[in-house]
Amino acid sequence: MIGQHTTTDGAHFAFTDRWGGVSAVPYDSLNLGGAVGDDPAAVAANRERAAASLGRDPGRVVWMNQVHGRDVAVVDAPWGDGPVPAVDALVTSRADLTLAVLTADCVPLLLADPVAGVAAAAHAGRPGLVAGVAPAAVAAMVARGADAGRITAIIGPSVCGRCYEVPAAMRDEVAAIVPEAYAETSWGTPAVDVAAGVRAQLARAGVRAADAPAVCTLESADHFSYRRDRTTGRLAGYVWLDGTP
Repeated sequence: MIGQHTTTDGAHFAFTDRWGGVSAVPYDSLNLGGAVGDDPAAVAANRERAAASLGRDPGRVVWMNQVHGRDVAVVDAPWGDGPVPAVDALVTSRADLTLAVLTADCVPLLLADPVAGVAAAAHAGRPGLVAGVAPAAVAAMVARGADAGRITAIIGPSVCGRCYEVPAAMRDEVAAIVPEAYAETSWGTPAVDVAAGVRAQLARAGVRAADAPAVCTLESADHFSYRRDRTTGRLAGYVWLDGTP
């Protein structure tokens, strides 16, 4: 269920795999995405299971309506019955909130500065990489009191540069903005390495991405992959802070 859970002094970072839930094929089994065609009751049950496994209140997990942009929402309370903002990054200073990001090949990015008490979650696909969602999330954290040099950044499971095949012109367009994303597939065709691009953008913002297990979602049967399966579920990354809100 929780494929990776990292704890630093004052912050937690977790990523799910696809197992341990109640969704039926092709969303089997821990689909956490509510907009992919799965039974809403199954998604709700899966979200409760995932939160419970982390010791978090599912009612205080904050989600996004992800749109492949760079907009950031500052969160001080759950959305409640109101609309979920169309953003690709969330920032909070509340220890009683858990920020969540959904992916199925895109890069899930979790960040925290526990000293300042600021955390963020971001969704970076190829368009978000080009738009600069990662540095936008860092800037929003700094505006809330974080120090870029103190931020811990963890990149979760995503499609790797050896597998993310794109047309040559698209690779050139991305590399013109983020040169480090230029890649080639294992079979010798043009590719984009979104994770490498995000790492480079973080470094330019003064943030070092922590080393973490490299999992390619397309290659791993334990993870959802849109490029591999098209109709499939969504993984989640969670970040939260220790302490009194």
